[in-house]
Amino acid sequence: MKRNGLAFRPVGLAMHRIGKYRVVNSVGLAADTLLQHWPTDDGEDFSEAVMACLDGLYDRIPPEDVRAAFIKAAHEANIIVIELVRPAHPRN
Repeated sequence: MKRNGLAFRPVGLAMHRIGKYRVVNSVGLAADTLLQHWPTDDGEDFSEAVMACLDGLYDRIPPEDVRAAFIKAAHEANIIVIELVRPAHPRN
């Protein structure tokens, strides 16, 4: 199991409870969020995201693919996704 290099661009989530936010930026945190903090354990996209996390932890797919599956599962669960974007040009 590969432990380094599992980070991906941050994804913000506005969970179903008021005032409940999470920022997910790694394969491990995505897996924890899906398995421990997700509002439902049902749905095709949810299952695919869990499998993507497992594949990502074992370096079978890149972290950005895990991120994409995670976002798809969030949409399926009606969780608001806030994609954090880095500026195209660094500020001086």
